[in-house]
Amino acid sequence: MLRRPEYLRALVFCGLIGVPVALVAFWFLVAVHELEELIWTDWPRDLGWDEAPWWWGLPLLTVAGLLVGLVVARLPGRGGHIPAGGLHAGGVTKEALPGVLVAALVGLPLGVVLGPEAPLIAMGGGLALLFASLTRAPQTEASAGLLGAAGAAASISALFGNPLVGAVLLMEVAGVGGPQLFAVMLPALLASGVGDLIFTGFVHWTGFETGSLDIGLPTPPPLDWADVLWALLIAPVLAYFVHWVFVGGRYAAGFVATRTVRNTTLCALGAGGCITLYAVTTGRSPAEAALSGETTLGELAQDPHAWSVGALVAVLAFKGLAYAFCLGSLRGGPVFPALFLGGAAGALLAPLPGLGLVPAMAVGMAASVTAALRVPVSSVVLVVLLLGNVDTVALVVLAAVVSFVVAQLLPQGPPIPAFSERPAGRAPRPGSPRP
Repeated sequence: MLRRPEYLRALVFCGLIGVPVALVAFWFLVAVHELEELIWTDWPRDLGWDEAPWWWGLPLLTVAGLLVGLVVARLPGRGGHIPAGGLHAGGVTKEALPGVLVAALVGLPLGVVLGPEAPLIAMGGGLALLFASLTRAPQTEASAGLLGAAGAAASISALFGNPLVGAVLLMEVAGVGGPQLFAVMLPALLASGVGDLIFTGFVHWTGFETGSLDIGLPTPPPLDWADVLWALLIAPVLAYFVHWVFVGGRYAAGFVATRTVRNTTLCALGAGGCITLYAVTTGRSPAEAALSGETTLGELAQDPHAWSVGALVAVLAFKGLAYAFCLGSLRGGPVFPALFLGGAAGALLAPLPGLGLVPAMAVGMAASVTAALRVPVSSVVLVVLLLGNVDTVALVVLAAVVSFVVAQLLPQGPPIPAFSERPAGRAPRPGSPRP
């Protein structure tokens, strides 16, 4: 294949397309971040509060639900994929790009409990096809799929700051290799994790060295059997919790499908109510239960003692419920809220005997994001890169595999409603066939 001229041309074109796609992704992420800071930090301070008041999320989420509902009902592409169905690669046309962009920019900064990764994947794939058509590059079904995957990988890599995450995530999300991929990959992933755990354990217990790639960075305390046992207990519990959050999102998606604008607004109002209840019951900022949780996760990891047990329990309950509402009704990605819920659960359980903050958060984030996305290898890569150390890789692998198996065996809930590409608010022309 590498000797074929058409493949080499496609490879060069994919590399060139990565430049404008990454630039668009960069400015999109900047816009989302700046709008979040403006709405949730600057505006409350300008109005005389130290932080957003307890009721702040109610009007914002209501407006977000109304605007996103109108986008879903009126614009081509319905604003992108329903996040309760996980991440999707491909299937976004050039005509759908405006709806995807508008739904993300009006929803995410207003407090929707979703991340920017799904809009980025959609925009990256759509922009790659748009640039290909503008340059009049010849397109076939195979080349269109290749360009879409390349554009999506370029944009998602801009989000995670690492090309490896983008490539691996798109490989799993796109289903490269078909159903046999997980059948082969999961045992290999589990065996690799167990092998690393045993090998690391023997190096620690015997004191012998075999040579390694360690370059001398500071490391946390070595793992022991208590960490492994807690991982085997925590991972299935978190998988069960996150799985039923997604089932709730599927029910919300079915509810929204009946009357899109009204019911989307109601679901957004429900998410706003959860955020408000969190602020009222804990006395903390409603922003902690709103938004994707990306910023709050970093603050939690840096200073977990600033959170009481009650606050951690409350954020798991109320943000989890708001997450379910948003998964089925609004537009965005499921990655960062899942990571935050796993990190919060890890911080809550870290004081357990023999555990500790780093392994607890590693297990929590790996189990949570795997149950959400059903892509175990990508989840392992993402969590390891976020943690910034390799000493917890074995626990991350173990938690991801256990979570994946548990989530796959549980009842999956109702199917995601299948929408046609024709916006709901536009009636077909007289004499034209019904969709």
